[in-house]
Amino acid sequence: MMQPPPAQPGMPEDEVDTPALLIDLDAFEANLDAMATRLEGTGVKLRAHAKTHKSPVIARLQMARGAVGQCVQKVGEAEVLAWGGIPDILVSNEVVGRTKLARLAALQRISRVAVCVDDAAQVSALEAAAEAVGARITVLVELDCGASRCGVEPGPPVVALARQIAASPHLIFGGLQSYHGSAQHRRRPEERAAAIAHAVEVTRRSVEQLTQQGLPCAIVGGGGTGTFEHELASGVYNEIQAGSYAFMDADYARNEVPPPFRQSLFVLSTVMSRAIPGVAVLDAGLKALAVDSGLPLVHGRPGLRYAGASDEHGKLLVEDGTAPALGEKLRLVPGHCDPTIDRYDWYVGVRRGRVECLWPVAARGMMQ
Repeated sequence: MMQPPPAQPGMPEDEVDTPALLIDLDAFEANLDAMATRLEGTGVKLRAHAKTHKSPVIARLQMARGAVGQCVQKVGEAEVLAWGGIPDILVSNEVVGRTKLARLAALQRISRVAVCVDDAAQVSALEAAAEAVGARITVLVELDCGASRCGVEPGPPVVALARQIAASPHLIFGGLQSYHGSAQHRRRPEERAAAIAHAVEVTRRSVEQLTQQGLPCAIVGGGGTGTFEHELASGVYNEIQAGSYAFMDADYARNEVPPPFRQSLFVLSTVMSRAIPGVAVLDAGLKALAVDSGLPLVHGRPGLRYAGASDEHGKLLVEDGTAPALGEKLRLVPGHCDPTIDRYDWYVGVRRGRVECLWPVAARGMMQ
């Protein structure tokens, strides 16, 4: 059941009920503008990743600044964006199962929804789903460019899949998906550069091989918040799939050279206990924050350290002698923005200390 909003427009930030998912609108808009400015005139477009924000509202703000469309990881996310009027969506993932494929094919009536494959059986199943509703679906071949997760090896396997797609009456060969996810958080700049140099080279060779076979790649997509400058400079990629750039998180901040964006996403929390000297307890624990990429940071309070989380409690250690007051509101920087956002029904947009807007996290929980 969707929870009621924790705030109302015009309300002071200190009156927002907690835990709440906060967007600092000035920093958020600066991030959107910075990415748009960086890509302007390069010939490379942003296909922003909506698995981060899960919001047609934010998707529209990105597309108003030049984004060519949106990426998602699940059919459910694609449905929410399509229903919200987003016209160009890529499921940058494989989709398996008759029910999911039927839903994907049905979406073609209201939006252009492309999808990725890395197996011949997926191509056959997509063809059957598209034929059943009289649709045509754009399909990209996913390339394993070094992440060792999904994707086929460079060379003949890529060409074989592309040929199968192109020969299918209800499918359109759309190009390559080549995203190196694990490179985004490699701490040292030279480690990220080396990983993407390999990804660029295998992607370049694959594009050349496909072109030689009469299979041009309309889309060559990849690149994330941590590495997009490398893909942008490659001369190979024509779409960047960054998502976290809009918000940022504590894990990106741990990179030796963090991405050039401001922290705009926070979990607002309240000090609910001061019973133990040197300790403060917040109302934001595991149900409020994803800790798979580390514990959150306390924003603007360097003397406080978030030291541990249980279901409903976050334990702060007071390390400089300045303890927060009972009932005080603190902003936390989540360790990983994407799964933290998925815990909330609402974004609370604040500007200069007051609530300006409320946006639903419309694709929250869309795992199918």
